[in-house]
Amino acid sequence: MRLKLQKRSEWKFVSRIMPRKQVLNAPQLAAEISFQSLLRGFMPVVIFIAALLIGGCSMTGNTVAQKGTPQGLLPPAHHMKNGFRNIYYNTEPGLADYLRWKLGRIPDEEPAITPAQNIPYVPDIVVPDYQRIYHPDPDKIQVTWIGHATFLIQVEGINILTDPVFSTRLSSFGGSDFKRRSPPGIPFDRLPPIHVVLISHNHYDHLDLDTVKKLGNKPKYFLPLKLGKWFHDQKITNYTEMDWWDISMFKDISIVSVPSQHFSRRALRDGNKTLWAGWVLETKRGKIFFAGDTGYSPHFKEIRERLGPMRLALLPIGGYRPRWFMKIIHMDPPDAVAAHKDLQAEQSIAMHWGTFHLTDEPLGEPPLYLKKAMKEASMTDDSFLVMKFGETRYFE
Repeated sequence: MRLKLQKRSEWKFVSRIMPRKQVLNAPQLAAEISFQSLLRGFMPVVIFIAALLIGGCSMTGNTVAQKGTPQGLLPPAHHMKNGFRNIYYNTEPGLADYLRWKLGRIPDEEPAITPAQNIPYVPDIVVPDYQRIYHPDPDKIQVTWIGHATFLIQVEGINILTDPVFSTRLSSFGGSDFKRRSPPGIPFDRLPPIHVVLISHNHYDHLDLDTVKKLGNKPKYFLPLKLGKWFHDQKITNYTEMDWWDISMFKDISIVSVPSQHFSRRALRDGNKTLWAGWVLETKRGKIFFAGDTGYSPHFKEIRERLGPMRLALLPIGGYRPRWFMKIIHMDPPDAVAAHKDLQAEQSIAMHWGTFHLTDEPLGEPPLYLKKAMKEASMTDDSFLVMKFGETRYFE
């Protein structure tokens, strides 16, 4: 999709900085950086381009590790000649839309929660229950929220991290809005031995270089297609690349890569060169779904139709404003409620909120909005949980 520049003057300015043939996607750029900090006190377009230019390295390349078992022989619909695409929704705003958003040239959206209800954000943090964390009941599913999309899942004697990010700032950029707003629920040096790491995609708030270096080559990493080169460059070789619907085994747990409605980008020229995915863990205690980062689409129903209802679903509820701009790639709480229902999840846990301020909604708004959406959907309080940082819960 080419840049949509509404005015000749906009094209003239941008063309001085990047080649005319460069294809960019504005929501992809918006999800990688925290715009409020970058734009404060600087020319928006200059900072916007500069942020891209200091991105990570390209991740195109050959697969260098074991692959999951493919579920078909025909090229999947989400595969393209030089990368990947979403199946259901691919119409996304252009660069001009991004500039209008950041320059305030669009009407304000109606707030989901009134300003009076949005009290100043203070992270709700608890002291970790290390007795449980170090001695989990193997006959139960145990989950600890570390922050953002990072969970410690403990089941059948296996310790699993999802999208581990423990850094105090996102690794590529140093503006104040990239600073972590709540410390990790478990400090890195207090983690139990990690056996499995699930990575959903390559954005900086989901794939953190410093954290991966600390974890090293001991755990088994499960990655979307084409992301292995990045790990190989970090001297991490203990990984399996998987396409959507591929299946791999780790001991007695079946690990299934499933679709998500998102994108990938870590540098200026690597948009959608690596796949993005969610994950389903099929355990004796039930199926656990980790959505990664995603907008709402029919893929949730497809996951349930193929794999059955979920015992537990970890679903994003933040990163949704402005809605007209983020809708394709980030769910809001009503979307998360719809996904919960599509998956026929017995219980869901909220994530992707309160840790990094990446979009326009107040940091503390998503749980309030979720409570409102649950009430409108006639859901019980325990069907969709909001955990505290560092809190551990177990599920029969």
